[in-house]
Formats: sequence, structure tokens, C-alpha cells
Amino acid sequence: MVMTSFACLLLFTLFLSLSYAAITPTSPLSVGQTLSSSNKVYELGFFSPNNSQSHQYVGIWFKDTIPRVVVWVANRERPVTDSTATLAIRSNGSLLLFNGKHGVVWSSGVTFASSGCSAELSDRGNLIVIDNVSGRTLWQSFEHLGDTLLHSSSLMYNLVTGEKRVLTSWKSYTDPSPGDFVGQITPQVPSQGFIMRGSIPYWRSGPWAKTRFTGLPQIDGSYTNPFSLHQDVNGSGYFSYFQRSYKLGRLTLTSEGSMKMFRHNGVDWEMYFEFPVNSCDFYGACGLFGLCVMSVPPKCKCFKGFVPKSIQEWKRGNWTNGCMRRAELDCLVNSTGKDANVFHPVPNIKPPDFYEFSSSVNTEECHQSCLNNCSCVAFAYINGIGCLVWNQDLMDAVQFSAGGELLSIRLSRSELDENKRKKTIVASTVSLTLFVILGLAAFGVWRCRVEHNAYISKDAWRNDLKPQDIPGLDFFEMNTIQTATNNFNLSNKLGQGGFGSVYKGKLQDGEEIAVKRLSSSSGQGKEEFMNEIVLISKLQHRNLVRVLGFCVEGEEKLLIYEFMVNKSLDTFLFDSTLKLELDWPKRFDIIQGIARGLLYLHRDSHLRVIHRDLKVSNILLDEKMNPKISDFGLARMFQGTEYQDNTRRVVGTLGYMSPEYAWTGMFSEKSDIYSFGVLLLEIITGEKISRFSYGEDGKTLLAYVWESWCETGGVDLLDKDVAESCQPLEVGRCVQVGMLCVQHQPVDRPNTLELMSMLTTASDLPSPKQPTFVVHTRDDESQFRDLITVNEITQSVVIGR
Repeated sequence: MVMTSFACLLLFTLFLSLSYAAITPTSPLSVGQTLSSSNKVYELGFFSPNNSQSHQYVGIWFKDTIPRVVVWVANRERPVTDSTATLAIRSNGSLLLFNGKHGVVWSSGVTFASSGCSAELSDRGNLIVIDNVSGRTLWQSFEHLGDTLLHSSSLMYNLVTGEKRVLTSWKSYTDPSPGDFVGQITPQVPSQGFIMRGSIPYWRSGPWAKTRFTGLPQIDGSYTNPFSLHQDVNGSGYFSYFQRSYKLGRLTLTSEGSMKMFRHNGVDWEMYFEFPVNSCDFYGACGLFGLCVMSVPPKCKCFKGFVPKSIQEWKRGNWTNGCMRRAELDCLVNSTGKDANVFHPVPNIKPPDFYEFSSSVNTEECHQSCLNNCSCVAFAYINGIGCLVWNQDLMDAVQFSAGGELLSIRLSRSELDENKRKKTIVASTVSLTLFVILGLAAFGVWRCRVEHNAYISKDAWRNDLKPQDIPGLDFFEMNTIQTATNNFNLSNKLGQGGFGSVYKGKLQDGEEIAVKRLSSSSGQGKEEFMNEIVLISKLQHRNLVRVLGFCVEGEEKLLIYEFMVNKSLDTFLFDSTLKLELDWPKRFDIIQGIARGLLYLHRDSHLRVIHRDLKVSNILLDEKMNPKISDFGLARMFQGTEYQDNTRRVVGTLGYMSPEYAWTGMFSEKSDIYSFGVLLLEIITGEKISRFSYGEDGKTLLAYVWESWCETGGVDLLDKDVAESCQPLEVGRCVQVGMLCVQHQPVDRPNTLELMSMLTTASDLPSPKQPTFVVHTRDDESQFRDLITVNEITQSVVIGR
């Protein structure tokens, strides 16, 4: 009996040391301990987003999901650095986070007249401070939001008290301090949602219409809307999130400025919707009185009766100046007895910003209300709202392919003159007739001009490509680049790539640049060049190389990059002397940096990009040895729910291509994951996959790593020259991650989110299967190589850019 009692007491003590039911003045929460909700869905404790024990935060996360998803952080701006840190509560209800003996780093900042309090984690993920006598809630984390809305939590405003509850993004994937983006609702009636970047609007939802936001037509009547918005006459409003059909759900504002809704299906997180995703989603994309049309690709146009303020800027693709009226309005009745103004209806519209609510009871009354007000420029009668009118410039208007509202724009009657319509029809008929006659005449001389037309066809794309076609990038004159590179002197040449050479240059202001000069003899050059400049102009991340601009003149096609002092990763990794500068901690940092860049491409950017040529020579290093993914010539962009595609033209680099891509042309996010796995194993071993051969039977790098992992867990695979800096468990874990990435079946490989979690947490990893290319000999690979046209493969040997 004594032994049994002792065992029970021991188990009870161990349980208390790991998981608390509540935080009380006599039992604070320490590092290594957690506080769980009663339904075991949520957990509160200390965590490190980058797996560093030296910087820890107190946060709330979903208890049993992998990877860990943190939904609230207490000390966002001040991590604790002492292993004896504690989260305590005073009897007056104030929560205090002590950094060991270094004092308080965070406090809930409130005190109450209470004889005793405790802190509990509710089944909704809400940390609550409760008065033990009255049972009153004195403080709750739901009133101090982070970057995530959970079930029954709310954004709010109160004009009387000045209180405002918003979402604030993390600074980065591994840094929970407040980032650049804020999600909020506005106090106007009806309210609308905004994502702000600092003080500048970044995205707008459109006004709330009873059960939906008018700027999100994809959330229609068939959608079980998890949101509600309530505004009262006392000057307050609440936008709440209710997860009805799924057990777990969340709405998160990412560090890249995207609002994403996730639901858990019992196995994995599914992204239900995301915004912004289209260039028309960004606030004011087409300026005042400009209309952004959701087409492929999206485009700007002026409302009927309006013309661009600057024709030249508009043609260059700079639409931010917007449009202006062609014919000014006149409130007087004209000589025919008709109103001088008319309303032109425009369907499928996201209602513009700066609207005002009118008490009109129907569409006709709304129309008359606007007509009788000389300041009114547009109106819309919307189900669920009523009458909205606009008394100032129209900003941030979008036209959807389906859905949206009917917006009526006030125009001068001359814009809709019927005689002008007849003249237009006659002119169109005459033009069409002339076009047919000219076409028949042109056909008669076509055979004589075949060579000339072929030449024009060959060069037309160069003539069409103008500086204004790529907004966000500078256009460089050829003489500027020639001066910077000393006329492409061989002494400035950094390397030779699959589509041309790369040169170092220096601009007149002293800025160093890298110039990618596309080879005029490359049959693939045009498509890849166009693809790269369009894609890279839309992508911005610290682990992606930054493109400064481009140049097109005659046969010359140039891309201008930021200069990377340390060139490319293979310069260090495969050099017997330079590789000593890459000890294990630095290699691990490079691995994580590449993974972060890949996560941005696949998930966090407003585009979904598959790189298709991820390899060691396409990883550039800045002055601090931070990695940057480069060379987007082969990249493909997905939209909406697309997640894979196939091609008859297999391009890439042998050794890095996944089996399904090499054999069938099918590529997806998992194709990049395979390439990352090969790259990861090269970084660990210091061996290049294309030239590695081991033993008499010439084992490939994957075969060698697989055997080593089976025998020793891979801890002996780190490059022998830097083995002294090794952390065996960390190396072995990375080897296992690499093996998981190069699995034969795409479904067996982790996705990018899972990959990031595997590299930044200590969660358990699944066991890999033997990779397909392991069972192939070198002879098999040479036969396989013959199946692919050589000039369809990127054989890049760039040593720096």
C-alpha cells in the first residue's frame, strides 16, 4: 500500500510539472510547463519560433496539430532569455512575465479590487483571468489580439472610448514582433475591412452587406459564412469569427500582408480562402475613377466618360494617377427639357471607397436622391445595405467576372448621345469594310514578303517590349550598362549560365550590380527572359535575389540584379579552401534561409510560384552569407486552387529533377521539394550530385546517403572538413529531412509548411522510404539522360552574380 501510494504521488507530481490546470499566485507557469484547455485543443506555454532556447515567448497554440501553429503571443516585442522565466499572476489579477532575475518583460497592465485571482485557458483558446470569488472575467487575451482570429474572437472599435481591436502581423515567419500589416474594421456605416501597411491602405473588403463583404463575391450564398458584423447607434462595432462546421479554424494575417482562413480536416490544415491574391485586390490599383478588371491578366481601364489623366503614364502601365472626366457635369436642365446628366450602370462592381449611407427605401428613390444632389457622382442600391452614394472621387473600384454590385455613374448626357452612337456604328462599318479590302490586297502580296514577315516575327517581341510594360522595375539604357561593365569586359565576367553570361558592373552612383546577358543564340531565351522579369517584379523577400531592372536593345536582352558579394553557394561549397568558411551552424542557417524563400514562393506570396530549377548554383550569398534564391527563368505561376501542371518540354538540371517531372513532365510544389532535398544533402556532405561516385559500383549521392542513414542515422555524413562544428542530432535530423524530400511519390514528400516545421522544431519525423534514383546505377542514369533532349536542360555553371 505504501509503495502504491508513493507511485501515485510521483505520477501526480510529474503530471503537475508538465501541465497546469490554472495559473495561481502560488503556482506560476515555468519554462517547460504548459497550461491546457479542458477540451485539450489549446495549450499555453513557452515556445521559440526558430527553435532557439535563448529567445522564448509565452504563447497559445493548437495542442495536437503538426506543425505547431501559434495563435497568440504575450511578449511579442521582448522575448525572455532566462531558463528560469515564469508567467505569474498577482492576487489583484495582473499577469506578469518575469525574465528570471532580470525583472518583468511583459504585463497585462491591469489591476482589480480582488481578493484572489487565477488564469485559465478556455476551450476557445482565450486566456482568461478570473476573480475566484465572483467568477467575473477580469482580463482576456481575446481583447488583446495578435495576428489570428479564433472562434468567437472579434475585431472592434468604440468611438466613445477610443478603444480599437485589430490584428497585427508578425514581422516574419520566425519573428512574432509586430510587423508591417494591420487588419481592422472601419467605423463608417456600413463598416468595411482594411489591411493597412503602416498608414497606407493595402487591401479593402468593400462595405458589409448583412452577411457578406461586397468586395468578396467568392463568399456567396452557398458559403457557410463564419463572420458576423454588428454596429450600434452608440458608436461601436464588432466583427466576429465563428467556426461552425469545423472543430478547428483560424483567420491569420501573415507577415506578407495576406489574410488567410484555415480549417483543420483532422489531418492537415486546408486554406479555405486568401486575400489579396490578384493585382486588382491591392488598394487603388487603377487610381481615381479607374476600374481594375479581373481578367487574365488583370488590366486597368477608365469608367465610361472618363479618360486617363496622363496618357503617357497610362500606356506605360503606371495607372496610379487614375482618370478624369471627359465632359464636366452640369446640374441644370438642358434646352430640350431633359436633365443635363444621366446615369450609366456598370455591373459586377466592388463598391468604391468613400461611400455614404442614404436612407432611401428603394432603387428609384436612391436614384433620385443622387440626381437631386449636384455633388453626387454615383449611387448603388445593394441588397443587405440599401442605398449608398458617392459625393467625391471614386477610388478602388474593381469589376469581377461574376458577382459584385450594380454601380451607376453620373455622366453628362452628351456621353450617351444617340447620334454619336449612330456615327460610331457607321464609322465602325466603314472601317470594317476597308479592313476586309486591305486584307484581301495584303493576301495577294503575302508570298512575296515571307522572308520579310519572318524577320519581323522574329524581332517583334523586342519592339513591343517597352520599359512601361514591367511596372516596379527600372529600364536601363544600353550605354549605361556598357559603361558599368566596361563594355562587358572579360575581367568583369562572373560566370556562364544556361541562357547567357553574368557580368559585374558599377553604376555612376557607385552601386554594384550583376548583369545577366541573355545569349542571342539561345532558342529558349525569349520565353525565359520574359517569364523572369514579369515574375521577379512581383516577388519581394529577403531570401530571393532582388532584380533592379532590365534592358532591351536590338539583339540584347539584359537583367540587372543586386550584386552578391559572395557569389553563389557552389563557389564556397565545392572549393577545398572556401568551404571551411561554411561551418555547420552557417550551413544550417543557409538551409533554413532557402526553405523560407521557398515557403514564400509556394505559400506566402500573392502569387504561387514553382521555381523548377532549384540547385546549388542558383543560391546566391550576400555579404553576411545569407542565401537568396535566384534565376526564375523556368519558374511557373499557379492561380486559385491550381497546385500542379505538366509540360512536354522538360527543362531543369539532371540530378535535381523529381522522378515524376523527369519522366512525365508533371510538376508541382513537391517538385521543388525534391530539388530542395538534393540541395540539402549537397550542403551537408559538401559533395556535388552530378560528379559524386562511391565504391566500385559507382553509388550515386542519394544511394550513399541512404545507406549511411540506414546504418548510422546519417550523423557521419557532414563534410569532414567542418565536422568539428557538428551537432550530430541536428545533422542527422537534416539528413532525414533530405531523405523525406527525395521520396519517389510526391505525396510522401512534405509540403513547404511541413518542411519549415521540420527544420525549425523538434517534432517527430516519419521514416523515409528508399528513394527511386537510389536503385538506379550510373549506366541506368546515362540511358535516362539520353531520353531527354540535351538543349532542353539547363546546364548552369554560374559561379557568381
